[in-house]
Amino acid sequence: MLALGLDVVEGCARAVAIDSDGTVIRRARQAADADLRSLVDELSAGREPDVIGLATEDASGGVAGLDGLPSPLACTPGAAAVVAETWIGAARGARQAVCLLIGERVTAGILLDGVPWIGAHGFAGSAAWFALNPVERQDYRKFGSLAAEVSTAGIARRLAWRVQTGDESVVVERAGSLEAITASHVFEGARTGDGVAISVIRDTAKYIGMAVANMASFIDPEVIVLAGAVSEARDLLLEPVRQECARRLPPGLVDKFRFEISDLGDDCVAIGAARLAMHPAS
Repeated sequence: MLALGLDVVEGCARAVAIDSDGTVIRRARQAADADLRSLVDELSAGREPDVIGLATEDASGGVAGLDGLPSPLACTPGAAAVVAETWIGAARGARQAVCLLIGERVTAGILLDGVPWIGAHGFAGSAAWFALNPVERQDYRKFGSLAAEVSTAGIARRLAWRVQTGDESVVVERAGSLEAITASHVFEGARTGDGVAISVIRDTAKYIGMAVANMASFIDPEVIVLAGAVSEARDLLLEPVRQECARRLPPGLVDKFRFEISDLGDDCVAIGAARLAMHPAS
């Protein structure tokens, strides 16, 4: 079987071609506003795909330009991510699981009894809007509280704010300017001992740990997996998030619940979308 998974987010479309075992045969990416048919043709390499999965924030809609191909099965990025992780990822085999996806977007996927749960109105897993701070900042209202703090843009923005208030950081010199700072710059700064970057990462771990603890205590899953671009900071976040989470969990849950970081990288959502297209009921 040849299954294609498309992960369409603002500004970018990532895609994979996988076989029935989840092995990635080909991968590609392009601007989200480009013709998706060319992306599909590149992945298919002259062979018509058996199924196509499409992960998009608007999972109720289709996608133009794919006439003559199997109709894409649409799903949310969160649902796709948790399906990928429980299929071939860090939560393999789990039937009660959550995948917290943090990168340029912040969302979550929830698997209950082996089935993705999206809620009564499709908003289950809207982790960007977790309220973890009583402060009402303008960016909280625009992006959601958690996303404003821990998205890749939020991490970069928090370091830039610290520098603007007088703190000194080598991250600015390495990035070239305040506006050019990315989360990857902050991660590297923390690894090389930059005090401001270390402080920003410490706060990032605290916010993520709080979010994970809230989901763990409310849903009681077997495992919660952190995926997305922040997974590149596994060495900086894994243990601090585990410790922060453990501090906030009911005593009876601490030793039963697992927190893991994904190894699937940027392919996570696209793989899950393809898997859902292969097995819509799973």
